[in-house]
Amino acid sequence: MALKSVKLYANPFEATLQRLREKKRVMAAALKFDGVSEDLHKILDANMDQAPARRRVRESFKDIQLNIDHILFKTPYSGLKMKESYEVNSRGLEIFSKSWLPEASQPKAVVCFCHGYGDTCTFFVEGIARKLASAGYGFFAMDYPGFGLSEGLHGFIPSFDSIIDDVIEHYSKVKENPEFRSLPSFLFGESMGGAVALKVHLKQPNAWSGAILVAPMCKIADDMVPPWLVQQMLIGVAYILPKLKLVPQKDLAEAAFRDLEKRKLAAYNVIAYKDKPRLQTAVELLRTTQEIEHKLEKVSLPLLILHGEADIVTDPSVSKALYEKARSADKKIMLYKDAYHSLLEGEPDEMIIRVFNDMFSWLEEHSVKTTPS
Repeated sequence: MALKSVKLYANPFEATLQRLREKKRVMAAALKFDGVSEDLHKILDANMDQAPARRRVRESFKDIQLNIDHILFKTPYSGLKMKESYEVNSRGLEIFSKSWLPEASQPKAVVCFCHGYGDTCTFFVEGIARKLASAGYGFFAMDYPGFGLSEGLHGFIPSFDSIIDDVIEHYSKVKENPEFRSLPSFLFGESMGGAVALKVHLKQPNAWSGAILVAPMCKIADDMVPPWLVQQMLIGVAYILPKLKLVPQKDLAEAAFRDLEKRKLAAYNVIAYKDKPRLQTAVELLRTTQEIEHKLEKVSLPLLILHGEADIVTDPSVSKALYEKARSADKKIMLYKDAYHSLLEGEPDEMIIRVFNDMFSWLEEHSVKTTPS
């Protein structure tokens, strides 16, 4: 009788990791993009834990991504100056960044973007950036370490405060450029990027002209957080195996995108981190939201908060609390009935246009004001 081959693992977590890898391989094999060759599909099977692999995948798919049927990519990019850069920061990490500027005029203001969890500034953000740059704003974005095209283990946040330092370092250089030094400067944070923007402001209370927060991660919605007992177990394991992917998570595209056709397009964000959150990352996100929730009254800059009332990823009630508790003299909140988490990417076209119009109105009003000292 033939004996079945059995692979033995040094510890039980290796078996878990192998199952996760196999699941990812099967999912990648099942994912098929219209009009994309088999060779390109095979590229998606690559292990994207490290930046070089993510960069290869992005390079292969970037033209496909920017030609999908989504309202964000219907803004012409003629008349814009775009630049991509890699720069080693003070921590020795190679950071990817991109800028979009109007070609024929000086920008009205500098907008510095903070992307959401798992995301990158090379897909949907490209469409957002084109719209703002076409409206006359200088738009700047970067990938955090471990996300997108920046160096670091994919999806791993060993310290949220280190991300804040990286963001401050990068955008300080942008603002110190003689070409932009006299311009108003705004933080623009989406989802987890809203938490990044708020923490940047709290660390630099007088450095910014204002902030736009889209579905900010001031608190993760209760339905997205594991039960308390599971949290405590995961926190304990994180001390031993911080990089392990064990945290339960719902399908974020399903939870965040209301428009069903746009939900399908989320798969084209091929270098987004889509696996289960790593243990230390989950711990850092929970700690950060708890910290921000207790510091809402310290927020003092001009503020525009945009949140969908049906958001089940980040809690809109905490955005309301931010609006009420922030000591900002100049603050505004817009709540959108029936809208989900991804206001700029996953809603019907008319809602996306409405959100952009609200954002442009606020920016126009605040771009004529004096830049901070």
